[in-house]
Amino acid sequence: MVQSVQSIASKLVRHREKLWWLHSLYALLFGIGVMWLGRQHFSFLRFTLLYILFIWATSLLLPHWRPRLDARRGNWLQSVVHYVNRNFYQQILFVILPIYYASTTIRSRNFVFLVLLASSAVLSTLDLVYDRYLSTRWLLAASFFAFNLFACVNLLLPILWGVSNTGAFYGGAMASFAGFATFCFRVSHLPLWKARAVLTLGGVALILFVFGGQPFIPPVPLRMLSASFGNDFDRQSLRITSPLSAVSPNASARIVGLTAIAAPLGLREQVSHRWYVDGKNTRSSPFYEVTGGRKQGFRLWTGVRADLSSVRTVRLDVVTEGEQLIGRALLPVSR
Repeated sequence: MVQSVQSIASKLVRHREKLWWLHSLYALLFGIGVMWLGRQHFSFLRFTLLYILFIWATSLLLPHWRPRLDARRGNWLQSVVHYVNRNFYQQILFVILPIYYASTTIRSRNFVFLVLLASSAVLSTLDLVYDRYLSTRWLLAASFFAFNLFACVNLLLPILWGVSNTGAFYGGAMASFAGFATFCFRVSHLPLWKARAVLTLGGVALILFVFGGQPFIPPVPLRMLSASFGNDFDRQSLRITSPLSAVSPNASARIVGLTAIAAPLGLREQVSHRWYVDGKNTRSSPFYEVTGGRKQGFRLWTGVRADLSSVRTVRLDVVTEGEQLIGRALLPVSR
């Protein structure tokens, strides 16, 4: 009996890396299930705050706890902390990923952030990669935490407290920098002057991000439910009259666009219509205040008159005051 147990144990030790890769596959499949949960129930987002605080606290305290223990207990403590933190990262990222996806416009610059977020979610499921690289190298751990902290704060502030997307972006950037700074001073073990130099570079990167990065971030949780075009708009029924799926080439034509924008209850945001003819901006509407909580979405309509005699496509973009793209609709010109 003892020999059989020892034989099984030795086989498990021999194949432990394969077992960890199988566990990573399980974590990825489990994360896909969590994505549905996050998309259907915003209330679960409240738990992400506790998860983030736990990851932050244990990551800072582990380097100070472990030297006080013997090698065996220290290794055991590190393994437990890394395992729990990996699982918390997975739950956080796979919950928020579908919400970011719903607010992302494919083939636009905010799609870059979605790819980075999805990559971060997949990395959190790779046990061996996390244990050997992400958690053991302070700069990687700090950058990974700061990026995911920004993604969480940028999402939670509009959904839970009705903060505008611009306010959430700045709040997420500040929280991200603060998280990175604590790792730099508490985990890196760098001399003080080196830590300050790294933090200065981080501050410069933060300034560049704050002034130029907002258009690359999906405007969560805003999303465009629908868009339609026509020749005119009926204000009483709030409907497009004479709907168009394409427009004929004319020397001068008037086109009206209607968009429905979804936003959670309590959120207020300034949005605008941008009209483009073959990629050239021909009209930008004033900013209108979107009030969240409407089941069918906030309806915004504007019109444009343009020369379509040599045009291929008319495009309507819906953007926030911070230049974040909510959605895009195309109206082809038939030939």
